[in-house]
Amino acid sequence: MLKKLSYCTSSNKEIILASSSPRRISLLKQWGILFRVVPSDADENTTLVKPSYVVKELAYRKGSCVAKQYPSFLVLSADTIVVLNGKIVGKPKSKKESEEIIRELNGSAHKVYTGVAIIQNNKKSVFYDTACVKMKKLPENTLKQFFGKHMDKAGSYAVQDADDNFVEKIFGDYCTVVGLPCIKLVKELKKFNINPKV
Repeated sequence: MLKKLSYCTSSNKEIILASSSPRRISLLKQWGILFRVVPSDADENTTLVKPSYVVKELAYRKGSCVAKQYPSFLVLSADTIVVLNGKIVGKPKSKKESEEIIRELNGSAHKVYTGVAIIQNNKKSVFYDTACVKMKKLPENTLKQFFGKHMDKAGSYAVQDADDNFVEKIFGDYCTVVGLPCIKLVKELKKFNINPKV
């Protein structure tokens, strides 16, 4: 069992998570990282279309926005998207759109891309990871419970929600689907002298 720590909001800590995502906060706490949360208000619109470029660009944009305000801190930011049949699926903008997304994902195999940026002074690391997610084929009466349930998540579903019996199997890093790729992130953080307890 991974040791859980409360995240630190004291300004004398060296890491800032540029995200208010409960999933990312939970992962960092599980990994024993002390940090404070400073959500980024960066513009998330982009003309890029290649998924790997999109998540890296948006992750870096979010991190840069916060890093300018806190130049002496290490800033960690991320962006996650779902890609189904070559089409990027983001967060639903309405319950109707959530319903459309869930119906499209039902019984599908799709990819999840998470881009990450680590910024500290003039040093930075920007990377991404992918995982393939196989969804169960659920009947209509079961599928309805997901409509509008996860409006704040790309793909309108939550792999970590124990009550959601939608995901059949994950090929790749589970944490990439949640929102922070554990394996690659740990490797990159060590370059900044941060050693997560994973």
